[in-house]
Amino acid sequence: MNPRRKKRLTIVGSVLAGIAVVAGLVLYALSQNIDLFYTPAEITQGKKDSGLKPQIGQRIRIGGLVVPDTVKRDPDNLKVSFSLSDMKMPIVFDESDLMVSVHYEGILPDLFREAQGIVANGTLTRSPSGELYVEASEVLAKHDENYMPAELAEAAGKDYKKLDYSDKQLNNGY
Repeated sequence: MNPRRKKRLTIVGSVLAGIAVVAGLVLYALSQNIDLFYTPAEITQGKKDSGLKPQIGQRIRIGGLVVPDTVKRDPDNLKVSFSLSDMKMPIVFDESDLMVSVHYEGILPDLFREAQGIVANGTLTRSPSGELYVEASEVLAKHDENYMPAELAEAAGKDYKKLDYSDKQLNNGY
């Protein structure tokens, strides 16, 4: 082989190897920072198509409806806990519904209220009693009357109807 061709082949091979290493490192870094979306039922039972369940300590994004009468605030600090249930139509909460608790420390969005769809980013944790809950670092509420996260709208199906709020809910009465 010609020395000039050999040199070109070495350069091309080195560049391709460098690109492969960089691509591998980028993909590894991205996989560490992905927050996968789950509904409360998928946390306990796994995804419908793959059966994939989140692991303890995994960063996740959970979305659902805030179950009425589950919002508990600590009077001494900004800690709040509430339960989320899957989105289903018509919106009726039942004791048999699968629920996941969310624990959050911080100021909740102004539009946060019961029976409303929210999304929380956090880490899946197991309590000493064995209950799964999400230790949230961020809680997002809808920004207007027509907003619903895409994943929740899909879960609700075609029968999605605009929610009607009571006066108590509109006045942030918990």
